[in-house]
Amino acid sequence: MSTARTAGNRSVEASGAGELGPALRVTRIVLITLGLAGLAWGAYVLVDSVKPARIPGIVLWMGAAIVLHDGVISPLVFFCGILLRRAGHRISGTVILVLQGALVVGSVMSLIVVPLLIAQSRGTGNPTVLPLDYGVNFAVFWAAVAVVTAAVSFALYARGRRRLR
Repeated sequence: MSTARTAGNRSVEASGAGELGPALRVTRIVLITLGLAGLAWGAYVLVDSVKPARIPGIVLWMGAAIVLHDGVISPLVFFCGILLRRAGHRISGTVILVLQGALVVGSVMSLIVVPLLIAQSRGTGNPTVLPLDYGVNFAVFWAAVAVVTAAVSFALYARGRRRLR
């Protein structure tokens, strides 16, 4: 079905509003099928290899990770992007994307490491359960993220400045 819309003085043809092309439809079906297969495999492995008494703890951890991601990390990255874009043309879009990417990587790693830090601070009966110094490793990780982000951002900034000349 074809409808005509007016945008200013021009007439714009919008054919098949809301319809997907065949390639996009096939791509979506394949991706959804792969996602569902991955979920089914994960559920099978969970039920097959984890003691039933541990499943509620895993479900709680996964739920907390989703809440933290959607309630903390995503808004943080979004608002950082807004604040950086308000800086005007002084910061390029690619540098903003690099900074947001670093924030996402660091935040997701924090979701993984903070429970280990908490468990290690409580102590374990078996010293081989949490054998590493997770606090130092976590600090080194964040330092590495900061250094790499700064280096990439500076390189992109310098490349942009050279193009302007």
